[in-house]
Order: sequence, then C-alpha cells, then structure tokens
Amino acid sequence: MTPLNARQKAFVQGLDEKSPSSRWHDWKWHIRHSIRDVKTFERLLGITFTDDQRMAYEATAEQFPISITPYYLSLIEVDDYENDPVFRQCFPSVREMDVLEHDMADPLHEEKDSPVPGITHRYPDRVLFHVSNICSMYCRHCTRKRKVGDMDFIPDRKQMEKGLDYIRNNPRVRDVLISGGDPLMLSDDRLDWILGELGSIDHVEVVRIGTRMPVVLPQRITTDLVEMLKKHHPLWMNTHFNHPREMTASSRKALEMLANAGIPMGNQSVLLAGVNDCQRLIRTLNQKLVKNRVRPYYLYQCDLSEGLTHFRTPVSKGIEIIESLRGHTSGFSVPTYVIDAPGGGGKIPVMPNYIVSWGTHKVVLRNYEGVITTYNEPESYDSHYCDRKCEKCTLTLKEDDGCEKAIGIEKLLCDWDETLSLTPKENERMDRRDDAAGSCGVDNGKYYSAWAQ
Repeated sequence: MTPLNARQKAFVQGLDEKSPSSRWHDWKWHIRHSIRDVKTFERLLGITFTDDQRMAYEATAEQFPISITPYYLSLIEVDDYENDPVFRQCFPSVREMDVLEHDMADPLHEEKDSPVPGITHRYPDRVLFHVSNICSMYCRHCTRKRKVGDMDFIPDRKQMEKGLDYIRNNPRVRDVLISGGDPLMLSDDRLDWILGELGSIDHVEVVRIGTRMPVVLPQRITTDLVEMLKKHHPLWMNTHFNHPREMTASSRKALEMLANAGIPMGNQSVLLAGVNDCQRLIRTLNQKLVKNRVRPYYLYQCDLSEGLTHFRTPVSKGIEIIESLRGHTSGFSVPTYVIDAPGGGGKIPVMPNYIVSWGTHKVVLRNYEGVITTYNEPESYDSHYCDRKCEKCTLTLKEDDGCEKAIGIEKLLCDWDETLSLTPKENERMDRRDDAAGSCGVDNGKYYSAWAQ
C-alpha cells in the first residue's frame, strides 16, 4: 500500500474522526465520503470563498452536481488552486451555466442511436453497453452531463437483460464497450455476472471497460477485482488520464496490477482549455502512460455538451499538439486526435496533412522536420477485382462470413457495387429531378442516399 501523506491523514480525520488512517485504502470509504458540497470542499482544503463566489458555485452545483473523491481532492495544489488542473476538472465553474447556441444536451445522439435501454449502437460491429449513470467523481467536462447524478438509472438484472438480449440477437456485434457512468462503481459480483453473460455469447469476441477509476480512485483496483477480471479474457480497459499530475504512485500501482493481469489498456484524453492544451504537457502525459503500459488511444476534441464552452479549444490546437508528437516521440505514444461528430456521426480522425501533392507516378510527402520527399508509385499494379465471393478468392483469406455489406465511402471504393455517388437527403437538385419525373408520371422516390451509374 502507498504510504499516506499528511494531507491524506488529515482528510480521513476531517471526514470521519472515528476512522483509522488505514481506511484511506478502502475505495468504499472514499465513495461514502465523497465531497458533494462547497462548504466541505472549503473546510478540507482550508480555502475560503467570498459569499458571492460560494453562492455562484452552489447555484452551478444545483444544475450539475459535485462529487469528488477524497483521493482526487488531495491532489489539488491549494496555493494556486484556481489554475490547478485537478481543481478545474472536479470543481464547478460558473461558466458551466453558459449554454450557448451550439451546445446540446446529447451532442452525440446516444439516445437516438439507442435501440433498447442501455444500448447505443452506432458502428456496425460494436455497441456501447450503458450500465450506470453513477461515477465516483463527476468530471466537469463530462459529455454525458445530462445523466450526471441521475439516481433513477442504476439498472437491475431485468433491465440489463434487455441490453444483453439485444447483443445476443445481433450476430454482427463482435465488440462490446461497457460504459456509464463508471462500470467499476458496480460490485465485483454484478460486474462478474455481466462479463460472464457477454462471454457466453459466441459472436462477442472482445469486451472493453471504460473507467476513470485508476485516475480518480485507484483504490478501486483491488486484488479481488483483478482476479475476477482475469477470468473474462479477452478483456480490454480504457482509462481517462488528462494530465501528468494524475499519474500518482497510487495510480501507477493500479495500472501495474491491471497490466500484470494481462489486461491491455488504452487511454482516452480530452483536450481541455486551461488544463492540458499544451504540446509539452501532452507529450509528457503520453510518455508516462506508455511507461506504465497504457497505450495513448484517443485525444478527443471537447464535445458540444451544454456548459462546456470554456473547456473547448480550436481544432487547430489539437492539430498543433499532434504535430509536436509525430516524429518527436515513439509512434505508439501518439494518440489519434478525433472529433466525435455531433449528431452521432462517430469519431472522425483529424490529423496534420503530410501529403504535399499527388501525381500519376509519385506522391510528394513531408516529414515532421519539414523534409520534402517523394514516394514512387509502382509502374504496374494488377489490382484484384473483388466481387465478395470469398470462397473463390485466390488470396489466402477465405472466410465463411465474408459477406458483409459496404457502407459510406467504402461503398464507393469497392468493385462489386455500382453506386456512383452518395447524396445527402433533401438535396435541392435531386428534388428538382423528382419534380420533373413526377410531372411525367414517374415515381423515383423522395430521397436519394445513393445512386448508381
């Protein structure tokens, strides 16, 4: 166990004078004593707000609740708390009450892409399984602020069975991401049951857990939890470190336990103004993650959820950060910078442009140093025409299930579909064609999503 410092010992006594200092290592103690009001925050850290500040913070907390684990609170540097990255991620800002024109309660349309309660099905072969709205800490930048603190959604087994039945009845689903809230707020037994049910579904090949516990409550990563998780391989875990200051001795120990259990880990950071919008900071964070066997997976552009405007950076800042990583550190230390498209379009990678020009026989490229170079295309290339009849294919992959349908840009690139163009609905030019065809007694349908040559 990591030894306690003086502040941590003071927190234990300040929150429950009857508790021995050893309770600091009990994750359930942290949940029971989470800081949920402004006055307790002031008392523990020795900070005194003005009456106006306190009223403003409390008004924000009524709309978007506070919940901070004592552990995470202990990471705040009091002398400069207003600029502290931990403080900014866990304590309410009055700017959260600024809901602007483009802000949305559900910017990713998770509810609209939910065929049954608890399931979001956006991509063809994977689903998000939403098992709780409850977190050990409510992050101020949460994309699901609409759900934060909603005690009405802690599904029982009967409710979860609806989600499990959906997965069972959709054989295309090979990857399930268990999310929330935080799935590790569930008991070991409940999580064991969910993982067991998913493991019994033949077409589910991979299960992932998205959690911020190694960051905000590493005490949750117990020996019992890890031993239970080991039974359910292949199991992956996504963490959510946003700043190097969050990589403490306790967090490193939690990551070590998970990695030693054979659980591959990825990290999803969110680019946050005033918290981590710095090239050097992100590089340092990613190198610390890799050192602790966590692969930097995504760097998210902050979503358009209500009250997050003060956290959002220009997209150009994210591209600048990626520019400072590619070539300047190991390739596996470079995450994919993505915008999770408003309206449920999914994650769109946004990267610096490394192709300078493209001719018939050459591609002109530049590297991270600015060196301009060329890549010569092959003089002859015998392309393989694909008709999706995999059983007759001369290539080495002969799969029984190679009959999936192409969608989107893939559909335009494939050989076996005659689609020429993808056209948005309510296209004015297509409407004119419909009108002209209608006047001749021809019904071509109201909308075109694709049309063939």
